Amino acid sequence: MKRIFYTLIALFAITSLSSCGYNSMVQLDEQVQSQWAQVENVYQRRADLIPNLVASVKGAANFEQETLTQVIEARAKASSVQVDPTKLTPESIQKFQEAQGQLSQSLGRLLVTVERYPELKANQNFLELQSQLEGTENRITVERQKFNTVTQDYNSKIRTFPNNLTAGLFGFQKKGYFQAEAGSNKPPKVEF
Repeated sequence: MKRIFYTLIALFAITSLSSCGYNSMVQLDEQVQSQWAQVENVYQRRADLIPNLVASVKGAANFEQETLTQVIEARAKASSVQVDPTKLTPESIQKFQEAQGQLSQSLGRLLVTVERYPELKANQNFLELQSQLEGTENRITVERQKFNTVTQDYNSKIRTFPNNLTAGLFGFQKKGYFQAEAGSNKPPKVEF
């Protein structure tokens, strides 16, 4: 009789856990981790394009070596920052975003410097790489937005009642978001 009673209690506990959102929290957590992997994927695509871009720019006579060095160093730094998808804290995402932001700034300086080299701007390989890089930057924006959306769904789920009780019991933690970089609300200063 006791065995039947304990079996019923266990069955009730399992059923109540699923109705308290545990399974959907797991699914949302997996979506966040999957979307983070996609964010890293598009950043990796950009990192993979950079050596080809740098090699094609190096072929231009008298090109500023310092600019190329900055791009190479920023790429190395951005590639070295790894974030554990199970620990997507605001701090870890900020560190990742800072490294990627430095790379973006270096690439921007490279592309502005290229404007002074008409023979490079006419090079078909360079134009194709530049086009791929622009497309990748757009993909990065889209994937970051998708990441923030699935993160919002997850965070909302674990913070609402009664799901917050289940989330606390099983250690589900709030995930961080991508945020705009400091100063991005001001238009860039353009000088000719």
